[in-house]
Amino acid sequence: MNNKKVIFAGLIGNVMEWYDFAVYGFFAAVLAPQFFPSSSPAVSLIAAFGAFAAGFLVRPLGGLVFGWVGDKLGRQRALMYSVMAMAIPTVLIGCLPNYAHIGILAPILVVALRIVQGLSVGGEYTCSLVFLSESAVPERRARTAIWGMWGAAAGILLGSGIGALVANLMDPEQLSSWGWRIPFLLGGLVAITGIIARKAIHATPITGESQNPVRELFSRYPREVLRVALLNIVNGVGFYTAFVYAVTYIRNIDQLDEATALDLNSLSMIILLVILPVTAWLADRFGRRPVVIIGAAILTFGALPFFELMHHPAPMLVFLGELGFVVGVGMIAGGLSAANVELMPAPVRCTGLSFAYNASIGWFGGTTPLIATWLITQTGNPVSPAWWVVAAGSVSLFTALFFMRETRHETL
Repeated sequence: MNNKKVIFAGLIGNVMEWYDFAVYGFFAAVLAPQFFPSSSPAVSLIAAFGAFAAGFLVRPLGGLVFGWVGDKLGRQRALMYSVMAMAIPTVLIGCLPNYAHIGILAPILVVALRIVQGLSVGGEYTCSLVFLSESAVPERRARTAIWGMWGAAAGILLGSGIGALVANLMDPEQLSSWGWRIPFLLGGLVAITGIIARKAIHATPITGESQNPVRELFSRYPREVLRVALLNIVNGVGFYTAFVYAVTYIRNIDQLDEATALDLNSLSMIILLVILPVTAWLADRFGRRPVVIIGAAILTFGALPFFELMHHPAPMLVFLGELGFVVGVGMIAGGLSAANVELMPAPVRCTGLSFAYNASIGWFGGTTPLIATWLITQTGNPVSPAWWVVAAGSVSLFTALFFMRETRHETL
């Protein structure tokens, strides 16, 4: 298949899928009083982020389901199903009556739809990484696989951009009343765009097909699963600190307006899109392991000063803090995009990567906005979320230094 078609098919689903998934994170503070009303704004926000986290907690299950489909029925089938499972809940969230109209049913339905979205994301990103890596020229594997991450980042940027546009065009009352629904309803384009783009792709044949990928994964490859999961902890925590929680932090803690928060987030995401191909080139040129180590070290030792910069009323200093996270996340993504695939045995590659990656990203990255909000509420220290990033970075850095082998020259 033409390399450009491979890349487009791999990234387009991620663009639309992560647009849908991220829109909830960007509008969490607006949704909180609508669906999780409370006398305390902090409690309301924690509840909203709890629903956000629920979608992440089921991602490992979604990884097993869609990973099984990818290993048994083919990569294309898994990619098609995952896009469909994201589009429908997104549109439904945009149509849901709020708590004032249907009471306790409103938050229950939000959580249920978030869980379906989480199952979908559990298969989308990792199966696209496998598809891109297996279709790549070996010496350009990282530079091909990175387009999966690029598509995910572009989708979040699209969500941030549309969120910023809506926030700039509406006053706070309109945004809270009905404007927040627009980005969710636009997610209906997912089904059309994703299906058309992927209907024509033909993935590489499955090598050494396993009769039972799930059972074989946990009986034969538990070390491989644990290694990939530990390497990706800082990837998830760093990413969701910088590009999802930061929007709420800038507005609620720094007291900057919604439009400014989304503008800064959009600019940070644009810079990440520029950095990703460069860090993937470094991984192809010098190896995956050194790039991952540098990225993990940046987040481990830089989280505190980055948060000090972000906790400032001057938007330029806030942006510099976000930029530190961008560089660290970009380095880790450049090194892990191909390494995640290369570290998994071929017969259980979709299942293994989908479970390991989503267990790490879902349980640690997806809960980051909730944990960060809780830390600030409990400690009263606006910089306390940095310690969560430091802890995550330390685990991944230790794993990369002592348990990660170099996979640049390995065959798939």
